[in-house]
Amino acid sequence: MALTYLHTMIRVKDLEKSIAFYELLGLKETRRYDSDAGRFSLIFMAPPGQEDAPIELTHNWDGDDELPSDSRHFGHLAYGVDNIYEVCQHLQDNGVTINRPPRDGRMAFVRSPDNISVELLQNGDALEPAEPWTNMESVGNW
Repeated sequence: MALTYLHTMIRVKDLEKSIAFYELLGLKETRRYDSDAGRFSLIFMAPPGQEDAPIELTHNWDGDDELPSDSRHFGHLAYGVDNIYEVCQHLQDNGVTINRPPRDGRMAFVRSPDNISVELLQNGDALEPAEPWTNMESVGNW
């Protein structure tokens, strides 16, 4: 039996905030579908060159008040990065809280505007521990 990965769907409350967050991570919109009859939009975003591994942002035009405030039941998305310190600094400079700083030069966690946990992993070997990350405390859940 052949199995092909298609996408991971995430329901979002504020489409523009969510798109902006995933763009900060480096994802690009690859496809969009708007349903007037169903009153929803599907926005597919993926890292450049990896269009076959997208996330699908599902936005209900009339709101989605049933989304839980803590999306821990989902688990997390994970992305490999070339320099975890640079990525975390870029996110932090743009107002994203680093929930689990990359103290070990290897792993960090952030949250999307919809409280989706996103793991960032250093590609290859861990970087040497460096400030300000080494002594930065974790914030909230990840």
